[in-house]
Amino acid sequence: MADAGARWCASLLFACAIAAPPALAQQLPDPGQKRVRIVRTVEPPVIDGRLDDAVWANAAYIDDLHQVNPVEYAEPSERTEIWLLYDDDALYVAARLHTTPGTLTANMMRQGGSITDDDTLFVTLDPFNSRRSGYFFGINPHGVRFDGLYRNVSEYYSDWDGIFHAATQVYEDSWTVEYEIPFKTLSFDPTTDTWGLNFSRSVQQRNEDIAWVTRNRRWDPSSAGLVMGFEGLKQGLGLDIMPSASVVNARTFGPGTSDSDFEPSLDIAYKLTPALNALLTINTDFSATEVDDRQVNLTRFNLFFPEKRDFFLREADIFEFGRIGADNKNGSISNAERQNARPFFSRRIGLSPSGEIVDLDYGGKISGRVGRWEIGALSIRQDEHEGIAADNLSVIRAKAGIGAESTIGVIMTDGDPSSNLDNTLGGIDFLYRNSRLPGGRTIEAGGWYQESDTEGVTGDSSAAGLGFSIPSNAGFRGGLSVREIGANFNPALGFLSRRDVRDYSGHVAYTHRPSGGYWQSLYFALDGQRIERLGGGLESQSVGLTPLEMTSRRGDVIYIRSNFDKEVLPEPFEISPGVVIPIGEYSFADHGIEFRGAAFRKFSGRITYIRGDFYTGDITRTFGNLTWQPSPRFRTRLGYTVNDVELPEGNFTTRLVTAGADVVFSSRLSWVNLLQYDNVSETVGVNMRLHWIPEAGREVFFVVNHNLQDFDRDNRFDSLSSDATVKLNYTFRF
Repeated sequence: MADAGARWCASLLFACAIAAPPALAQQLPDPGQKRVRIVRTVEPPVIDGRLDDAVWANAAYIDDLHQVNPVEYAEPSERTEIWLLYDDDALYVAARLHTTPGTLTANMMRQGGSITDDDTLFVTLDPFNSRRSGYFFGINPHGVRFDGLYRNVSEYYSDWDGIFHAATQVYEDSWTVEYEIPFKTLSFDPTTDTWGLNFSRSVQQRNEDIAWVTRNRRWDPSSAGLVMGFEGLKQGLGLDIMPSASVVNARTFGPGTSDSDFEPSLDIAYKLTPALNALLTINTDFSATEVDDRQVNLTRFNLFFPEKRDFFLREADIFEFGRIGADNKNGSISNAERQNARPFFSRRIGLSPSGEIVDLDYGGKISGRVGRWEIGALSIRQDEHEGIAADNLSVIRAKAGIGAESTIGVIMTDGDPSSNLDNTLGGIDFLYRNSRLPGGRTIEAGGWYQESDTEGVTGDSSAAGLGFSIPSNAGFRGGLSVREIGANFNPALGFLSRRDVRDYSGHVAYTHRPSGGYWQSLYFALDGQRIERLGGGLESQSVGLTPLEMTSRRGDVIYIRSNFDKEVLPEPFEISPGVVIPIGEYSFADHGIEFRGAAFRKFSGRITYIRGDFYTGDITRTFGNLTWQPSPRFRTRLGYTVNDVELPEGNFTTRLVTAGADVVFSSRLSWVNLLQYDNVSETVGVNMRLHWIPEAGREVFFVVNHNLQDFDRDNRFDSLSSDATVKLNYTFRF
């Protein structure tokens, strides 16, 4: 079996190798050639979006943006003008984005909502000019802010929230924006006057992207231009004091109990240097965190839910390890499988295995840059729960930059949030990256090794991985990876999907972008994953074929996909109550088609239909969602997922329903409602959030959660639990 896996990966590697050369002949501009010298201002502009301040007349000016999609380096359909200023305290950006009347898309008015389906302007900053990490700050025509951190160079955390100010104005033939990005919000190297800088703009109704600097249709920190001339930057005392308080009333039904609680909490952030941050948290409160999207699991393995809590998201990019979890565009690998063997997963802290919140008494974090090193250290005290003693949970991460884009690093963790056993872990990782190859090509290659030490467990407690990829947004791309997870490997502060396996994966894909016509891009892919037991024998195998994915110039998508799977069950698998699949090896395939409508329309959505074999029988999968947004002040959405399974051992159907409605009173005040139901747990969860953001760094929540369950499965739901929370967050900056 191992030989078969090796031959299969080798064939994909050969396909990648022969596919890559044709694109290497094209010579593209060097992003480093684009640079601008910023101008210092004595008087800061008023941030109102009007561009009528006299100071902008002397600002640095940029207007040489180009089209990225559909045709990279082509002349954009709309002109973009950008001005840059700075003073001791902040970076100021102004822009006029010219538009053809009637083509502006601005559906999102709710502060905190995603603006990725609207016309937008984004500013990307790499204050260390490292080409490895950075920040982005976005805005749409309604003045809705959207920001995040880059991770794994080209991916990002959009849940990170930094304090910045922006305002917009909309005119018949353009919209304008002004940014104020405080240096207190950023970490930077005070010894250099040069930062990485980029701008990107979207024009939704043309499915067009525009940017200042790109390489292979990327505008992440690795392909940024340069802004020079910073000096005398100040961060004040570098102190943020962030008190919050919540009042919670919780109630359970049958038998009924009620409890009210007042929970004050405090976060204190201090910049030890402009590049190094310290954070202290006391009585950490996560009561206003957004609820998870429900998932229905038809596999034998764990699901993965992302981190959404602000304390852990601060500079979370530093704690990334070995590119585990990075999206490698391999459709055969689920998100949970990509995350397998992650050494540190902050969601393990403060949540019990059943998903209940566990009190965090206090904790501290130091993260940032020292010279060429990125360092992060976190330790937090988790309270006792469910028979598990209170414990200090800690992680240390350090990685050094090598050359222009490569890194080497180490990680160590200590503690187990879900057990009384002692657990430690150590690991080392290396990434080689070169995005300056001819033709805009990038090569990435890396490896990692980890060893865990669990009390009472000996032997076979290591994990290791190797990977190679040629990422690309045009022409051919491909990649290969292999990882091995020992039978006793236990990342107690991380995430584990399965162990005692060797995992091979690979993919090759091609994107064709016609210069004209109805279709903007045509995409083909072949990908796969093979997982073998270390003791010998196959555990899982999946091969996926995408014969065609077509994207129109309006953003509509038609997607065709076939999957060919093998599963070996070493023991009976109860896939549904009373439905048990016997021990054995199973081969099955399914075929599906999907249509996605462009999101700028008042009605948009997705419909997917998949039909095929499943273990000893058949499965029909139907996914659908519909969004109706008649105005920026109201949006409603409905999602429906059905898995209809027919097996000789028994038939069953899983259903997952989500419904939501957003009422937006202004860009600062919104009321968001979400209902989720699944027939596996037979529970309905209702979440309502009234959210007021008078300005960045200050917000008030009123949150209601109510859960109902069909105890007797007779389609009559009774209340299970409810809670109501009022929470205030306020940031004082010094």
